[in-house]
Amino acid sequence: MNENQETTIHPTNKRSKRAMLIFNPSAGATRASPIEIVDVIHEMQAWKLVPEAYLVEPGWDLEKGVQDAVARGIRIFVVCGGDGTISAVARTLAGTRATLGIIPIGTQNNTALSLGIPADIADAIAILRTGRRIKVDVGMATCGKESMPFLEVCSVGLISTLFPSADDIQHGNLARVGDFLTTLAASPPAEIHLLMDGKPEIHNLGHVVLVSNMPYIGLHYQVGTAASFKDGLLDVLFFADLTKLDLLNYVFQGVGIDKPEDPRIQHFHVHKVVIKTNPIMPVMVDGTALGEGQVSIEVRRRVLAVMVGLNFGENLVQEKDSVTLA
Repeated sequence: MNENQETTIHPTNKRSKRAMLIFNPSAGATRASPIEIVDVIHEMQAWKLVPEAYLVEPGWDLEKGVQDAVARGIRIFVVCGGDGTISAVARTLAGTRATLGIIPIGTQNNTALSLGIPADIADAIAILRTGRRIKVDVGMATCGKESMPFLEVCSVGLISTLFPSADDIQHGNLARVGDFLTTLAASPPAEIHLLMDGKPEIHNLGHVVLVSNMPYIGLHYQVGTAASFKDGLLDVLFFADLTKLDLLNYVFQGVGIDKPEDPRIQHFHVHKVVIKTNPIMPVMVDGTALGEGQVSIEVRRRVLAVMVGLNFGENLVQEKDSVTLA
């Protein structure tokens, strides 16, 4: 919590609300400086939120836990974790009447950055009561017989292949460096075909296609506009002709945030895209493997309710369906 927590003004005229608190003890920030779940619960209670706390642990079925809570009438789901945990809960809540709240304690916190959620824990909790409820888009990826919603990004190709070892390295497991380098060296480019909104096919040799629903991915690499999460479109980035090292600079080192983008990176804004590769390449959605081969990706407009700051998005088109969570 911040040093001014003692002076925070909490509401006295709001009725208590039940909430499911999903706490990931292995999220990035908890490694550097352990975050006490008791403090989070205490702060939520001060805002008259009554949390049912659950720890994300191996063996716990997160999706089923959220579904059961929705069936029991819980309408507020607060994720205290990183982008992976947030996305897992978001894909389960999409299309329901429930609302997602975010307390960002992960490594990158791209979802929180995209939605203007502050990094300070007490401030993020305050938004659950003082903010407003908006509806955001969700992507839907289908590969073979498997379909999965995603909040942040769907990746096809090298990034999907490297993600498991890269994620372990990012979280301090340097023993995976050898695996990462071996995979990088052994991964060939593929002939990539893009079919977008019924327009003529685009194809080229490359290693990666990224399809983003949010403005930020990777190391805060901005790939779309500030309104990407609710514009009814997906941002498709085709990294054609880039070398592997150029590509890694963009995705894992954040090159491009404050520098001009490489002109070889092609941007498209679409409702739907079908991606075919030869040879087939792996597909991943928000860090979860979906399969290999052809993938069809489309946007589902404003199917997920999220709490954001009261003044968030004032410079964007006014939300017609924004309401305050009383």
